[in-house]
Amino acid sequence: MTLFRYRILSDGALARGEIEAASPQEAVLQLQKRGAMVLGLTPARGGGLLSIGAGGPALRRSELAEVMRELTSLLGAGQDLDAALRLAAEEAPSRRVAAVMRRVHDSVRSGSALAIAMQREPKSFPRLCIGLVRAGEAGGDLAGTLARLADLLERQRSLAANLQAAMIYPAVLLVAAGGSIVLLLTQVLPQFVPLFAENGVALPASTAFLLGLGQAVADYGIYALITLVALAILVNRLLQRPGARLVADRMFLRLPIIGSLAREVVAARFARTLGMLLINGVPLLAALSVTEDVLGNLAARTAVKAAAETAKTGHGMTRALAAAGLFPPRLLHLLRLGEETAQLGPLALRGADMLEERTRLGLQRLVALLVPAITILMGAAVAGIISSLLLAMLSLNDIAQ
Repeated sequence: MTLFRYRILSDGALARGEIEAASPQEAVLQLQKRGAMVLGLTPARGGGLLSIGAGGPALRRSELAEVMRELTSLLGAGQDLDAALRLAAEEAPSRRVAAVMRRVHDSVRSGSALAIAMQREPKSFPRLCIGLVRAGEAGGDLAGTLARLADLLERQRSLAANLQAAMIYPAVLLVAAGGSIVLLLTQVLPQFVPLFAENGVALPASTAFLLGLGQAVADYGIYALITLVALAILVNRLLQRPGARLVADRMFLRLPIIGSLAREVVAARFARTLGMLLINGVPLLAALSVTEDVLGNLAARTAVKAAAETAKTGHGMTRALAAAGLFPPRLLHLLRLGEETAQLGPLALRGADMLEERTRLGLQRLVALLVPAITILMGAAVAGIISSLLLAMLSLNDIAQ
């Protein structure tokens, strides 16, 4: 027998302890029989975090939303859970999705609840999904819970897709602008150097500077690129450390324009997830714990963790969230009102709707500013290069006369 340390979510609260078992899988099964959600398992005598889920392929976010929507439709059509899972596996769009759903189906047929079956596939089903399904099973409204979960996943996917799509055009324009300038400096301008050399004409200072810059890019550009890649790798490894990541995330959220938009996105994700969990019957502390995991920004996660500690004392969570200075005042007002009126879930969802709309408008404004700004800068750079070349040509013409 081996002694394991565990971290679980039980009765809406986080708990830690030790358990003896022959293997990690047996330890997980023992904890699950107690009705606990296993968050982590490590050997008591050193060692890293053990995998508590089955191996094999995992579901992507888009596939997870489609699976939840399919199960909702099947359950709403009168199928029982066993038949719904079997049909979802048989009609899966890919082998990867089918393999995951077959394992979930096998676990349910062996007597496990759907939440526990999903918990055995942590790479495919996040804690948010498991928490909502557990609440739906406890409340006897699994079909409705799955429908709301599918809506939530689709909203998250839509928000992420909007962010990515909004940045594609400015990114392409920026790359095109940089490539055009490098081409002018390294290929076009050097073609005129022999002409000036043959006539013994001294180049104007601006033209000489641009030629020197182009030569430097041609000679050392590849080394500069390698250095930038190495620096990016170094910074990425540095950000793996919690302290450095926390400082970087806080600085990012404080940036002008982009930081403000990022705060809106984080706040919308927080409010949407928290509200969805609460209206499905998940206790506040458990909901905050799950919500913390879906926030990618470590500064925001730290603020939510502090809010959970404050909520444990019975003083509410809004004060701690406000102290972090990361969440919009209007959302904090809605959350405070929700705590006072016992309507925290619905008001959190209302705040999420408001923030998602503001994020959409903010993205539109950002793109509307970025595109002309990049265009103007590119035009100014190209105009400067052409002007320097024309100035040199005019000086050559003066000497010829």
